[in-house]
Amino acid sequence: MCGIMGYVGPQQAGPILIDGLRRLEYRGYDSSGIAVGNGTIRVQKAEGKIKNLEALLAEDPPTGSIGIGHTRWATHGAPTDANAHPHADPSGEFVVVHNGIIENFQDIKDELAALGAEFASETDSELLAHLVAREYDGDLAEAVRKTVALSQGAYAMVVMSTREPDTIIAVRKISPLVIGLGDGETFLASDIPAILHHTRDFLVIEDDELVIVTADGATIETISGEPVDREPIHIDWDAAQSEKGGYEHFMLKEINEQPDVITETLRGRLNADGTVGLEGLEFDDDYIAGLDRVWITACGTAYNAGLIGQEIFRRVLRLPANVEYAHELRDADPIIGPKELLIAISQSGETADTLAAARIAPDHGARMLAITNVVGSTLSRYADDILYTRAGPEISVASTKAYMAMLIAQYLLALRIGAARGTVDEAHARAVALGLHQLPRAVREVLSRESEVLAAAERIVDADDVYFIGRGLDYAIALEGSLKLKELSYLHSEAMPAGELKHGTLALITDGVPVIVLLTQRHVYNKTISAVQEVKARGGEILAVAYDTDTEIEKYSDTVMRIPDMNDLLAPVAAVVPLQLLAYHVARMRGHDIDQPRNLAKSVTVE
Repeated sequence: MCGIMGYVGPQQAGPILIDGLRRLEYRGYDSSGIAVGNGTIRVQKAEGKIKNLEALLAEDPPTGSIGIGHTRWATHGAPTDANAHPHADPSGEFVVVHNGIIENFQDIKDELAALGAEFASETDSELLAHLVAREYDGDLAEAVRKTVALSQGAYAMVVMSTREPDTIIAVRKISPLVIGLGDGETFLASDIPAILHHTRDFLVIEDDELVIVTADGATIETISGEPVDREPIHIDWDAAQSEKGGYEHFMLKEINEQPDVITETLRGRLNADGTVGLEGLEFDDDYIAGLDRVWITACGTAYNAGLIGQEIFRRVLRLPANVEYAHELRDADPIIGPKELLIAISQSGETADTLAAARIAPDHGARMLAITNVVGSTLSRYADDILYTRAGPEISVASTKAYMAMLIAQYLLALRIGAARGTVDEAHARAVALGLHQLPRAVREVLSRESEVLAAAERIVDADDVYFIGRGLDYAIALEGSLKLKELSYLHSEAMPAGELKHGTLALITDGVPVIVLLTQRHVYNKTISAVQEVKARGGEILAVAYDTDTEIEKYSDTVMRIPDMNDLLAPVAAVVPLQLLAYHVARMRGHDIDQPRNLAKSVTVE
């Protein structure tokens, strides 16, 4: 949420800033703006989509080779032109963009107001510009340091000034920030895809660091002023992965990329005999053998992925496992011991609640393993062990391919742990490995059956309420399917274990109410069918996700979305795909903004 861009070099800054902000749209925003320096600093901003800002710039384009830009997701103050970033002090000489929250903003505002300050917005961010101006005494970096010392919270801040017209100062306190190194030009952004087409060499700024950016490069220091020596990282992503590639929406492109994502996540890690080699995991077999429990923590889609991991660890490895929402775990005073492993899952590796929960591990003497997509992310730097998912850039706010990679990563982790603990024998490991290697083909087969999903979408597009049910792993997938439908279509949707339907929710099932049932877990199939019969007896409409060979469901369902037969343990990988497509098509039929659903952000960096 919120996106930051910056540029200094020989080119006109305006077009570069706008292009970068467009590539950050996936983070979610409700207004945007840029500031460009050329002797003075011109600030231009607009409520709504970037196209509104572009229309403003077309009438009066800025000139200058240094600038900063921002897409805002409203926290303090409504999404208006006045509250949009960048913000300037009253003199217009100091301009700030800011991602995050200043927790003590009211105290700062009261202090500034008592000194006669007047404010042009309702935001906490504007106060930073006032503070930098007040603290400036010939050294912009020092003024920013003093401002940071006065400002409590988790944020990233970027500052430019007419007093030092060739320099940008940036600070990271939790919220992500990267520097792109070019030839005689330097870029700054919240995320790598925003500037990947300009350079592949990056500096990842860490917490409590300040960076001085000029056209010649970047100098990193701690906020207290100690020098930091850090080598750039080189990114090998294909820049085309950040483009739509002919698809109408990024989400549809990313759904269709999932077979390749599975292949990439498995590549070089899984042998045919089921043995696994996972780079980034530093623990040994003795540590795994001595594990008493696994904790999994995450939010949103990553939490739903963690539910799959919990079921696998419990059912296959016979290892106690708990999955907890990160925002609950962090404040729950959990009983975590030194013989326990905390797995933190986050696509971006910057989710604020997950980062806070991950910090619990060292406090209790436990190890922390990060499952994340972004190399060099904050979560990966906190971790004792890292398992990168290799999903590549995911642009759509609603996660699909990153979720898929999280599932595959957990299967690999389970094989690694199972082998060390002796709970997965060679024959079982070999069978699972074969099934994992066959998944890309199975997912391609599901994608080829999109007509079945379209038929289902037409049945629920005008519904008021939709319910998802399943048991075990099917319940975990039901939760993800329900979340996707809510995120994109804005339909009210609920997911629950199939057995729970009769304990209250059945009162809401009347004629025509759609219930989506998952039927991939053979050992509880008959019990799930009992719930289906309860729905039909009350006039509900059944939409099923079932195996090709399942003929029983045809007696009860109004439409079936089929997946190829496979090992039930791996079925979530295939079963989630029709639900992703269902959410996509319902949202498309309802005319919604699919890649940027209302009120949502890709990377949730506030707590």
